[in-house]
Amino acid sequence: MKSLQSILVLVLLLAACSQVSTETSAPSLTAQTATPEEDIEQYRQAWQELVEEIKAMGVQDPDVLRVMSSVPRHKFVPAQYLDQAYENHPLPIGYGQTISQPYIVAWMTELLELQPGERVLEIGTGSGYQAAVLAEMGVEVYTIEIVPELADSAAARLEELGYRDVHVKQGDGYYGWPEYAPFDAIIVTAAPDHLPAPLVEQLTGDGRLVIPIGPQGWVQSLWKFVEVDGELKGYNLGGVQFVPFTGAGVEQPQVEPIPTP
Repeated sequence: MKSLQSILVLVLLLAACSQVSTETSAPSLTAQTATPEEDIEQYRQAWQELVEEIKAMGVQDPDVLRVMSSVPRHKFVPAQYLDQAYENHPLPIGYGQTISQPYIVAWMTELLELQPGERVLEIGTGSGYQAAVLAEMGVEVYTIEIVPELADSAAARLEELGYRDVHVKQGDGYYGWPEYAPFDAIIVTAAPDHLPAPLVEQLTGDGRLVIPIGPQGWVQSLWKFVEVDGELKGYNLGGVQFVPFTGAGVEQPQVEPIPTP
């Protein structure tokens, strides 16, 4: 009789352990099997509020606002920051880099004055979010990332999300991408302390270049450069803060990686 009771107790313990294991793994299983509609629905209200905030801050281009409403930022942030995916501030993505504040992404995109079919160079791919926003504007995107791990993960992510008009290269963005120059627009998402001459040389005659310039670890200025009557003109648009530009012989900072999405 005692032997039978022991067997019954053992069976109940095994069943309980099985239940605990199932409950522990359920959240990741749910996340993996969620449909795209279910995935987006949980962010819909915060996403809409973010776009309204961006509009209230001064971004008015309807195409840019449409794109900010269509590119899922939660696909470009690390898992531990998903609850902040649609908050209007930058987030770490590892290796000392960030995914930019959504307002800054929208503003810089608006400043490029893009037309469908144009060719755009981005320096600083990061997670790939800005590249996706540019692609949704109907342009061909060439994007360079100096950190190999980020370049690889961004390329895979953009491919998975269907962005076929984005070409990712791992390398030093200071020198641009001369094989595909000239570019109608160039956007730089990290801050050098001067305007890189190779990027200017890779602009078309009526090209636009948007770039933060200033000291590392301090407030920089966002500049827009355009050619006027054959002469490059620069317009200082005010203070911003970006991660430092790494490249052209600048030693890359040694930082702990954060798992990327």
